[in-house]
Amino acid sequence: MAETSTLPQIFKANGALADAIQGFSERKEQLEMALAIEDAIKNNMQLIAEAGTGTGKTFAYLVPALLSGGKVIISTGTKTLQDQLFNRDLPNVRDALRVPVTVAMLKGRANYVCHYHLEAAAQSGRFASREDAKYVHLIKNFAENSKTGDKAELTDVPENATIWMNVTSTRDNCLGQDCNYYKECFVMEARKKALAADVIVVNHHLFFADVMLRDEGVAELLPSANTVIFDEAHQLPEVAGLFFGEDISTSQLVELCRDSTTAHLTLAKDCVALGESIPKLEKACKDFRLVFQYEGSRLPVNKALALKNFESAFADMQSMLKALNAVLESQAARDPMLEKCWQRGEELNLQLTRWLKAENANLVRWVEVFTQSVQLHATPLSVADGFSKQLNAQPRAWIFTSATLAVKSDFSHYQAQMGLTNAATGYWQSPFDYGLQALLYAPAGMPDPNSSGYTAAVAAVSLPVIQASRGRAFVLCTSLRAMREVHALLKDAFGENGMEYPLLLQGESTRTELLDRFRAHGNAVLVGSQSFWEGVDVRGEALSVVIIDKLPFAPPDDPVLSARIDKLTADGKNAFMEYQLPYSVITLKQGAGRLIRDETDRGVLVICDPRLITKPYGKRIWQSLPPFKRTKQLADVEAFFGAQ
Repeated sequence: MAETSTLPQIFKANGALADAIQGFSERKEQLEMALAIEDAIKNNMQLIAEAGTGTGKTFAYLVPALLSGGKVIISTGTKTLQDQLFNRDLPNVRDALRVPVTVAMLKGRANYVCHYHLEAAAQSGRFASREDAKYVHLIKNFAENSKTGDKAELTDVPENATIWMNVTSTRDNCLGQDCNYYKECFVMEARKKALAADVIVVNHHLFFADVMLRDEGVAELLPSANTVIFDEAHQLPEVAGLFFGEDISTSQLVELCRDSTTAHLTLAKDCVALGESIPKLEKACKDFRLVFQYEGSRLPVNKALALKNFESAFADMQSMLKALNAVLESQAARDPMLEKCWQRGEELNLQLTRWLKAENANLVRWVEVFTQSVQLHATPLSVADGFSKQLNAQPRAWIFTSATLAVKSDFSHYQAQMGLTNAATGYWQSPFDYGLQALLYAPAGMPDPNSSGYTAAVAAVSLPVIQASRGRAFVLCTSLRAMREVHALLKDAFGENGMEYPLLLQGESTRTELLDRFRAHGNAVLVGSQSFWEGVDVRGEALSVVIIDKLPFAPPDDPVLSARIDKLTADGKNAFMEYQLPYSVITLKQGAGRLIRDETDRGVLVICDPRLITKPYGKRIWQSLPPFKRTKQLADVEAFFGAQ
């Protein structure tokens, strides 16, 4: 095991990292963070570590992790970051340290081609489009030649192609050891490699799905892990909530219909009843979706139950599911796939009954409406109890790191959410010089954020800032409605003022493609919502302004938030100060963090919301941001950009 004294040498300007990694520079904050993590690993401690942009937190946890000599699980917020860690950062640090550490990456099973379902899809010949029929041949060729089966490696088939649903497995439809392709299975191979590796990279969804469902392989890995590191740990409360609760979606029923259709066509063509019962369930699912008017709505259970036809459409859907299950049961002995479909149908029926009966008082029931489907959620009021059981199951180190976990260097909100009452905490500010590099502009005279003309006022104050910066701006909105309105207003204003900056809108294309276009233009304005608040890295002059329309408080009509507020209030606590404000601060810090990504970046952060100045809590918010130079005057923005 490495002694503490070796880390200062490694992180020095002429140390192992600087020798091997281009562009590496010595940072005091990075070394301090690495030492704190090393100490936590040695002593099996829990550590919450916030590190501002530019600290280099990835190297700060990778170096002590690779030198620890134990088994390490690293969980990231996104698959993109997972790929970056596995393909770039981990090999670079391992080579720099010259340590013989084996590394593996494990993704959810939907990322790996399934031989069984690929063969079934090819045989059935039923495809959603001509493209899908063409893609099947590419995927078959890929499966025959790939070592991993990871669909990210097959760039000729788009990630969002509908064919992927037909050629990958889910926890529900995997045949396990009954499968003829069990020995060649890419998922099983990935798990084997992960079990044998010293360092395993997963993502948060996989980690919690597995811990709760004992499904994807992490449950086997966890007992032998000495250290678990969560990067982008601010996402954990929400992700954990998904898995500590109970959800069921109409899309799961539709997937059961799809797999039952494949089984019918390939294994039980003579069963007429099966062919008749599948479309009846599909229609019942569509009818249930039609009970709800708007996509994107989130309804508490009492409002959903009060809707006309909710109860009858729900009962009809469950009745058609039971009818399909009865037919599947009669055919189950013919093949493992038919048996699996029957077992799934029975489990889905139980889940629907459990959701409707609501026997667990700690779960908040609510409904989320999508374009094609309806999701029935039962979300825990708190994940702290469930997660603390994992934390204390056996001695190991747990590291939680992100650029946004604290409110004014206070971690109590995050500790309470995650059950980390005994955790040590560390707070390292960004090494960037925000006083010189950046300006925080809070425009004076803005109307009340809830007033009807507020979005128009946001567009109006944004315009001269965009003129001063010559485009090169993100406009981040707290709702899709505001985003669309701001985009329309800016489009008109650009035309009237002869401003020829490319104007991009979230949803016009994929996030990756929009970012590529934004960077390529060099003077574009991108109007976005939640997708662009975090996990976006645009360095250099292409992004010189970030405009935020409102302080990102969670909408008060959010069913889970309402229930949590009621619970905190009933416990005699101040829900606004203890829950809503910290949530807003952490989200705002994410949005603000898009601006300065490098020591040479310069830019202006515009927060339009007047509550930053007028409300007593406003001071707590801006004091939680990096130490920007602050102004209420447009002239200072123009001077910053050297406007004449």
